[in-house]
Amino acid sequence: MLSYVVAVSRNNVIGKNNSLAWRLPDDVKFFREKTLSETKTMIMGRKTFESLPKVLPGRKHIVYTRDKNYKIDDPNVEIIHTIDEILPYAKSDQEYFVIGGGEIFKMLFPYTQRMYLTEIHENFEGDTFFPDYDKSQWKVTEKKEGTIDEKNIYPHTYLTLERV
Repeated sequence: MLSYVVAVSRNNVIGKNNSLAWRLPDDVKFFREKTLSETKTMIMGRKTFESLPKVLPGRKHIVYTRDKNYKIDDPNVEIIHTIDEILPYAKSDQEYFVIGGGEIFKMLFPYTQRMYLTEIHENFEGDTFFPDYDKSQWKVTEKKEGTIDEKNIYPHTYLTLERV
């Protein structure tokens, strides 16, 4: 099963200059809690992978790129080149986490069953956007308001959505 883990601003921004457009430490902690485990796998595009500070420990990384010569020498990183290589993960009973970016979110939307969505209730400038989707096809199964404090200054809500 494919699940998205993504933070989205009110105006659908998910990134700027190959980075986040905001600083929200609690959301980083939320992301880590969802994806960290030796048995968990993250699927991402090449640009998202390159935006990470390093190969994230304790997780397998599947990186989608059209560049047939792209190589990463790490046993926790698998490189794939076609959507057909991703589709078996969508049919699995195991949960696989799609973490970005905008292009891969758009490409995999028809195959995704769950979203862990952090809604940030602010507008931001950005160059990468979460795709528009039909909200009537999704049901909120969990909702939790994020804490606002000196480190987490933006109002935000954590949602779990399931495809209906």
